[in-house]
Amino acid sequence: MTENTSRPTTGARRPCLIVNPHSGGGKASRFRIAERARALGAQVFLIDHSLPQDLATVARRAVDDGADLLGVAGGDGTQALVAEVAAESGLPFVVIPAGTRNHFAMDLGLDREDPSAALEALTDGVELRVDLGYVGERAFVNNVSFGAYAALVQDPAYRDDKLGTAVRILPEFLARHEGPELVVRAGPLTVDGPDAVLVSNNPYQVDDLVGLGRRPHLDSGLLGVLAARAETPAETATRLRSGLPHGLTRLATPDDVVVYADVPALPAGLDGEAVSLPTPVRCRISPRTLRVWVPRHGRGAGPARRPPGWAAIRRVV
Repeated sequence: MTENTSRPTTGARRPCLIVNPHSGGGKASRFRIAERARALGAQVFLIDHSLPQDLATVARRAVDDGADLLGVAGGDGTQALVAEVAAESGLPFVVIPAGTRNHFAMDLGLDREDPSAALEALTDGVELRVDLGYVGERAFVNNVSFGAYAALVQDPAYRDDKLGTAVRILPEFLARHEGPELVVRAGPLTVDGPDAVLVSNNPYQVDDLVGLGRRPHLDSGLLGVLAARAETPAETATRLRSGLPHGLTRLATPDDVVVYADVPALPAGLDGEAVSLPTPVRCRISPRTLRVWVPRHGRGAGPARRPPGWAAIRRVV
């Protein structure tokens, strides 16, 4: 949860909320997010998955029509698309955690069990200034991943079972050394040949090797970097049993992070969405560029905790 200073908001006159009714198994529909938002004076745009829709264009059109706040009820990938427009327009942004995991909402301290509670930010909220990550020209609120980490996101089972997919895929991927040859550069540091790379909008907690836990801050102005390399399966097993950081590079940096590869386009995971990015891939941090409105009351996710099943991850990653 971010710890930066919050300031009271005065309420939005023309808020616009983009709602994904199918995200999180229909969570937005179950909690009547669209109806409740309209009752609070928001214009609501319902995503229709049967039609091709560019959500960034939808958000920009709302700004052109006079919206003074943008919000999203959906998952992290949808949040990032609209957050980018909010940041470039200088408008406040509201997160309604109606996705599956809602990692960004978790780190903001929002109630993921009751996404409707986040609507309070429209009428009685406080503003936080948080960082926004960029990979090329695309924003990300959580992370962008490559190599073995990207293989997780590419797997169809990942969306519904992140932990189980990590346990199943990572050991095999690291053992086979599949995929393009990667090189990571951040300032003066170069990491040659990592099998898995994760670049995050602020670093994850110290013992989090796969980005399934929390980030203590969202306003440090730093990218988090995890780069893992396994020389042999036996070495991987030894490292994990001992708990030693051999084969793992961990970095928190204000510098751009550039991922080079021996292919023109690199499979990646962008806030949980499978994408392909032209190489070299440049990641950067934009400090405190996003104005996030959160409810004045009922926030506070408590101290960072290890997710259930963390011991299994440590044994096999």
